Amino acid sequence: MQSMRDIKRQISSVENTKKITRAMKMVASAKLQKAQERAENAKPFFTKTKQTLAGITGGDTQDSHPLMEEREVEKVGYVVVTGDRGLCGPYNNKVIKKVEELTAARDEDVALFAVGNQGQRHFKRNGYEIISEYLDVPDKPGFVVAENIAIEIMELYREEMLDEVNIVYTDFESVLSHKVEVIELFPIEPPEQKEDAENMSKYLYEPSAGAVLNSVLPQYVTNLIFGSLLQAKASEFASRMTAMDSATENAEEMIDDLTLSYNRARQAAITQELTEIVGGAEALE
Repeated sequence: MQSMRDIKRQISSVENTKKITRAMKMVASAKLQKAQERAENAKPFFTKTKQTLAGITGGDTQDSHPLMEEREVEKVGYVVVTGDRGLCGPYNNKVIKKVEELTAARDEDVALFAVGNQGQRHFKRNGYEIISEYLDVPDKPGFVVAENIAIEIMELYREEMLDEVNIVYTDFESVLSHKVEVIELFPIEPPEQKEDAENMSKYLYEPSAGAVLNSVLPQYVTNLIFGSLLQAKASEFASRMTAMDSATENAEEMIDDLTLSYNRARQAAITQELTEIVGGAEALE
């Protein structure tokens, strides 16, 4: 049986851990609220860009663009969005496993764009080709980060160094629900034409529909990536908040168990002392 001193030391250690996990939960909760707001605020701009693209591609004038042309796939690129830190439950592992499943099912060559330290370390350690790394992404991802990623993959696609590009990220649905999603970035598939887009297809574009398309397509891709980064950050914070909440509860249970063990050890020590006193008294008689 452990001594009371050892048990007391363990209780103190677990209590300190509990303070840390509780603080991390509170920080993640505050960051999650802000991340949700940013994701919601970015939706109107993305929706309008999507409607414009659907209107142009669905109009009477069918304009083509190099970013929309399909070709024989020889090399596939994946933009992998993970976190820069751990302690967020299965968040990073789910993305990593999804990418491993996707790459294992492809016969073509595969190259990765690693967004986040966790994914970069794993895939680099396992011998994957990593074209580019975007590490230490801020908790509030800037639009310039998405723009830089979009510019790089667009150049590689235009130069036919990549024939297909997808982004793998975690979509935020609620605090307890977030799942890994895969979106094809290139070749760009025109969005489905709905009523608003049908009305936009009747517009006259200056200087031409092709010129507007040439401007909208890069913006559309950048918006897709930016939205994915915002969703991923919200999912990461939600996962970390849940993980730290579970860790705090586990710490409380451990403290209860250790306190019970401490009381038993203390009772055993008292009983032993009483037994010795009684035995000593009987020996004197």
